[in-house]
Amino acid sequence: MIENSKEKEMIIDLIEDQLKESNISRRDALKMMGLSSAAFMMGGTTQAQSATIANASSQKDAHIVIVGAGAGGIMMAARMRRNAPNAKITIIAPNEVHLYQPGQVFMAAGLYTLDDIKGDNNQLIPDGVNWIKEKVVHYDPDNNQVKTKSGKTVKYDYLIVAAGISYQYDQIEGLTEDMIGKYGISSVYLNNPEKGTSVGGEATAKWFDQMREAAKNASKENPITVLCTQPNTPIKCGGAPQKIMYLSNDNLRGNGPKGGEDVHMNAKYYFTKAGSGLFGVKEYNNTLKNEVQPMYGNIENKWKHNLVKIDPKNKIATYEVTTQTKGAWDEDLEEYEIIKKTSLVEMKYDFIHIVPPMSASNEFKNSKLAWQKGSAKGWMELDKETMQHRRYKNVFGIGDIAGIPKGKTGGTARHQASVLQDNLIAVMNGEKPTHKFDGYTVCPLKTQYGKILMAEFNYGKDPAPSFPLLDPSVPRSIWWIFDLYMLKTMYWQLMMRGLM
Repeated sequence: MIENSKEKEMIIDLIEDQLKESNISRRDALKMMGLSSAAFMMGGTTQAQSATIANASSQKDAHIVIVGAGAGGIMMAARMRRNAPNAKITIIAPNEVHLYQPGQVFMAAGLYTLDDIKGDNNQLIPDGVNWIKEKVVHYDPDNNQVKTKSGKTVKYDYLIVAAGISYQYDQIEGLTEDMIGKYGISSVYLNNPEKGTSVGGEATAKWFDQMREAAKNASKENPITVLCTQPNTPIKCGGAPQKIMYLSNDNLRGNGPKGGEDVHMNAKYYFTKAGSGLFGVKEYNNTLKNEVQPMYGNIENKWKHNLVKIDPKNKIATYEVTTQTKGAWDEDLEEYEIIKKTSLVEMKYDFIHIVPPMSASNEFKNSKLAWQKGSAKGWMELDKETMQHRRYKNVFGIGDIAGIPKGKTGGTARHQASVLQDNLIAVMNGEKPTHKFDGYTVCPLKTQYGKILMAEFNYGKDPAPSFPLLDPSVPRSIWWIFDLYMLKTMYWQLMMRGLM
């Protein structure tokens, strides 16, 4: 929530600038949104405790080390530079390029280019923050230090881990990253901030075009086969696999930027997911199941299907199909042991969009800071409310690396940032961390060109809409307009500066 009037004016100016590119006026946009500020998709939730800009400060002379220069790391550098003015702050990350990663889906849809999502970390990292342009390869929390790739040891008083997520394409037998964009294979996720590339976004845009050409030469009786996968691990932006499925399908209907005749019934889609259900919140799941997928009429869901192997030349995908039952209750982890039985199933395809298995980085997942067992093994061990490490009290985490329930999105990190800031300041001041993250996650699920289902939720089972007067289960054009035209600028100018 934006509390400062100057910050509100900044947002209104951003709205005006960005809406010049659309066909909607600022007055109409604000009227439809019912806003006094436009901070919604980065987290304008009514859950005020985790939404407000934190105001706590510390005058302590301490060394704060931040690992990672993605959204979480940059936000925390800006916030701690402002609210702990006497602290020495060091950020350790190799990448000078910063990618606005949500924009990769719009790249796939033909609406953004790589230049639209690239930023410069030299412009984002605040003045006065020491920047070590290396990768952390070893965490030593017992001695309050980390080690970089070159062998440099960096000591800290307080550590914030914002090291992000790792795409594990090599866990799929037969798949290598250089196959993305070939053999009918695409994956919108593939990027490299160190090199400033988004191969996935560019390849998936071409995949949309290639699929359309193939569908034009197919028929309803002999359609092309399109597989869209979702793995058995947590993933960045859990709605992205469906976004690609719906947008590519709508492109076949002629609704993409290049238009064309409707050939979508010349394609048969299979959504293959290691889990079951389209969405974990009932209201959103019902909309997708009962309205969105029937609108297309060519989608079949395959549950408990986890992609484990691919034969690119013969275009065969092999899935591990799982059935599972509950075992004994684990008191320590507070969860049931899961007993699994698996079998292998082959599916032929013409086009396949692959979401790779994901994990924390190889350097982190074997460290003492990671969960050592359970369903979150390898992810960062954190208290899900305070964002403080459960065993090392001078260590905090933020963003995709967090081993907590619910989402791995920019909106999630934005909410975590204010909680983390206040709790770290409290610890620095010799107090207990009391501010709580409520699990807020936002997934702007693109159901077709021009409409988004704004799925907002938290640790509860119900929607947590920022604007409850609007039914959150209804896909709306206003969310599309704000996502496409405004949020990227808000990300760069407000979120990355720690202002929202």
